[in-house]
Amino acid sequence: GRAPFRSRRLVPPSAEGRWSVAPAATGTPTSWATAMATQLLTRHGVVTRDIAAVEQLPGGFSAMYPVLRRLEETGRIRRGYFVAGLGAAQFAQPGAIDLLRDARDAGEEVTATLSSTDPANPYGILMPWPLEKATRTAGARVVLVNGQLAAWIGRGDRQLIVSLPADEPERSRTGRALARELVRIATAAPDGRRGWLIEEINGQPAATDPATPFLVEHGFTATSMGLQLRVAKRPADRDPDTATDSGTD
Repeated sequence: GRAPFRSRRLVPPSAEGRWSVAPAATGTPTSWATAMATQLLTRHGVVTRDIAAVEQLPGGFSAMYPVLRRLEETGRIRRGYFVAGLGAAQFAQPGAIDLLRDARDAGEEVTATLSSTDPANPYGILMPWPLEKATRTAGARVVLVNGQLAAWIGRGDRQLIVSLPADEPERSRTGRALARELVRIATAAPDGRRGWLIEEINGQPAATDPATPFLVEHGFTATSMGLQLRVAKRPADRDPDTATDSGTD
């Protein structure tokens, strides 16, 4: 006496499922190594032995080296000592070398914030961390000032590890650039955050760290909980039901 079953299928049975048979790979080891070498050059800019180890490539750097050497011999890439401290076997595309020269000769200040796991962050892979307890973990970020690590921001943004140059005027210049970048991050936060509370710097209460004066100079306030930055509410974020129009037609 039950009603007959009625399927709610909206597509034919042959169209369902997430898997399908794909043709088997037919490439040679040489073609695979060439494609992987090109990808590494695009991703990292400068390819060294350490990068091949981090990428966990089958065969390691020795599998990539013949292809990189062949690309160099044909003039498609260059080999040289482009970055100090990374060893002699460095390969890069001509465009990447030009960018390195521009960054070296540029007089303007460049500040960037990256995920700590971003391939563009060399610390923890190509270069050792100059900061204790800094790690390449998801959710953590790094602030680079002219390519040098200025701070590591822990997951949750409550803990900072700061590294400033020991000598002036580089110390003050880097400290102010870091403070401006932190204010920019808080102001441009897309998650609706209305400020920033930094509880610890270098494992100590934030208000007692030597870097605190630079942050206070740019808007942070020392409180009992740490360094507090309050961001004004943007006009676009105001409640349309309570907003008033003071203009006239």
